[in-house]
Amino acid sequence: MTKTIFSFILQNFLILHLQKKKMNALIEKYFPNLTDLQKDKIKELKPLYEEWNEKINIISRKDMDGFYEKHVLHSLGIAKIISFASATKILDIGTGGGFPGIPLAILFPDSDFLLVDSIGKKINVVQEVARNLNLKNVKAVQARAENINEKFDFVVSRAVTQMPIFMTWVKGKFLKTNNNSLKNGVLYLKGGDLSEELKSFKKAEIYQLNDFFGEDFFETKKLVYLPN
Repeated sequence: MTKTIFSFILQNFLILHLQKKKMNALIEKYFPNLTDLQKDKIKELKPLYEEWNEKINIISRKDMDGFYEKHVLHSLGIAKIISFASATKILDIGTGGGFPGIPLAILFPDSDFLLVDSIGKKINVVQEVARNLNLKNVKAVQARAENINEKFDFVVSRAVTQMPIFMTWVKGKFLKTNNNSLKNGVLYLKGGDLSEELKSFKKAEIYQLNDFFGEDFFETKKLVYLPN
């Protein structure tokens, strides 16, 4: 191996290392108590999704540069208002490539996550990502939300449809016993003006994500909590 080739490989290795360090720093900025194992799993997320994006356009290619901000940190906005208790059951509807379910499963390894999507190729990616990260608390299935017959403490999602439609999907899917700081219900990530969409949901609580995260991306992003 010539000196020039070796220098090129070393330079690219250092660039990749610094990029990963920067990405982790963004998450650690807001979640400083992560274990080393959690940090490692978060660090591996982008390379895994980049690899899959070469085969399937699972995430918008224009979003990959902001992957940790727009997908991972956004998903973890839910963790800013609740820390799931051990054995909490969470259903992620319309998970797509695994968001918010995968980042939340890394953060809460003692909770159980069922990630569902109607598109099989997306679920295949979620299953492989979970396997590569050894996430034993994640199960992913191809299904429509209406056809899931289990009950859960919480249902999470990222803007898959209008709230009135979404609530018909989750009807009857909640456990009666509450074991968390919040009553069982829906935790829904969405942006924009939600006043019209939520006008019939008097119990809805809206959290502005820019109260927790300083990046411009979160200026209009919200977390809607709707107790069952």
